[in-house]
Amino acid sequence: MSNLTPDLLLHGYAVGIFPMAEHRDDPEIFWVDPERRGVLPLDGFHISRSLARAMRRSTFDVRINSDFAGVVAGCADRADTWINSEISGLYSALHAKGKAHSIELWEGNSLVGGVYGVTLGAAFFGESMFSRRTNASKMALAALVDHLNRAGFLLFDTQFLTSHLASLGAQEITRRAYHARLQHATAQQANFTSVGVLQLYDVVQRMTQTS
Repeated sequence: MSNLTPDLLLHGYAVGIFPMAEHRDDPEIFWVDPERRGVLPLDGFHISRSLARAMRRSTFDVRINSDFAGVVAGCADRADTWINSEISGLYSALHAKGKAHSIELWEGNSLVGGVYGVTLGAAFFGESMFSRRTNASKMALAALVDHLNRAGFLLFDTQFLTSHLASLGAQEITRRAYHARLQHATAQQANFTSVGVLQLYDVVQRMTQTS
């Protein structure tokens, strides 16, 4: 794929596809349209007792968009990654346009975990997450789900269903069902930056009160 632009990337999300590369050194980017799609119901995040306890005791700070590039770099910092330099640049461009965002966990001045994705209407397309401390990615995901709920989002697309995501409440649906949810969500409006992020103690309190 050549001449991929931020606007073309957004169009891809709007019609239900997303880009990947085979690995970080592969310059080729291809579109993916899974037959079965992973989604995380925004009212169905599973928070275990151990995770809830860890979140209540955590001293991590939760921030939004304070180091988007750092989150993308953290997600790409692994032996096997689909994030090549062009993909990283495209998401940075979407972030500059207000269409890509990150939720981050900080330990003092150190970025220790986070998740990033793309927004379109009331849909959030989760791209990747990373962790440099125990449970940091789970905590970041919990903070993101809470944030999306409070900001009025309707769809959290996780692309694929992994065992890790399934343990947190993610589900797999058919392509047809996904497209129906996508069409509904992108026809609505939500603003990722309309609400501030809560600290982890507040997030777990809200989640355990409504579970």
